[in-house]
Amino acid sequence: MKTLNVAIIGSGNIGTDLMFKILRNSKRLKLVAMAGIDPKSDGLARAQKQGIATTSHGIEGLMVMPEFHHVSIIFDATSAQSHIRHAALIGPTGKKMIDLTPAAIGPFVVPVVNLEANVGAQNFNMVTCGGQATIPIVAAISKVARVRYAEIVASIASKSAGPGTRANIDEFTETTSAALKKVGGADHAKAIIILNPADPPMIMRDTVYALTDDIDTKFIDASIRDMVAEVQRYVPGYRLKQEIQFEKIGKDNPVEIPGVGLCSGIKTSVFLEVEGAAHYLPKYAGNLDIMTSAAVATAEYLVAHHLAKEALA
Repeated sequence: MKTLNVAIIGSGNIGTDLMFKILRNSKRLKLVAMAGIDPKSDGLARAQKQGIATTSHGIEGLMVMPEFHHVSIIFDATSAQSHIRHAALIGPTGKKMIDLTPAAIGPFVVPVVNLEANVGAQNFNMVTCGGQATIPIVAAISKVARVRYAEIVASIASKSAGPGTRANIDEFTETTSAALKKVGGADHAKAIIILNPADPPMIMRDTVYALTDDIDTKFIDASIRDMVAEVQRYVPGYRLKQEIQFEKIGKDNPVEIPGVGLCSGIKTSVFLEVEGAAHYLPKYAGNLDIMTSAAVATAEYLVAHHLAKEALA
């Protein structure tokens, strides 16, 4: 099977988990280089043991490596601020970037929702872990009813939140809220992230609340379940934690939504759990697993699209 060469910037938890996902699961991607900034990082050490070319000089080190010239796709697993600089350097080369930070430079991409529509982009933003988990649900509801308001709460184990995640809390809420509207289809949206210090660490949990126009709830229920099955194709640990809940809000007893006003209709509550595949990180780190899984799924789709264009040429 034909493959395309890829590289990873970032040798932390996300970059290292991404490396193992590519090595173990992907038949379309060939990882040839990893760049970090800490020469003693576990990620670079493990990459070297796998025979992958490495550099501890970051993006500048990657761009002077012989392997760089043969790379088609670059994953950025650093931070939002770093990605802004990385994108500026990589942009002129024409190589595609898959951004696992909330920098939001390129289009927001959630594989099961809008990847096909954005296949021609150069920079693909994977939104956030909370976005990858909850936007498919909001999009599923939007398929059958107008979502006037969506609110999501992403609860992750504190131990699974590294320096990059902690440094990007504001970007997380802003990027996720924007993507809930842009990709999910909600008129208004709000995102909250909670770092739970529980010990033993909790598996990632996500709650989605959506207020829609009045509709038979069986259509919402069916659309959500179909979407969950689609996400599970690349994130096996993604599942409904309990039954979907519905509440009818009558016009005689409307709810007040900030920025929206008094609303009536159907309130849908969806409770999700994301268990990691434990390729490198613990199973409770589903927040990181869903990001790396979505990034790999995006890259594999791009490879398939590239090869299809070659076949037609």
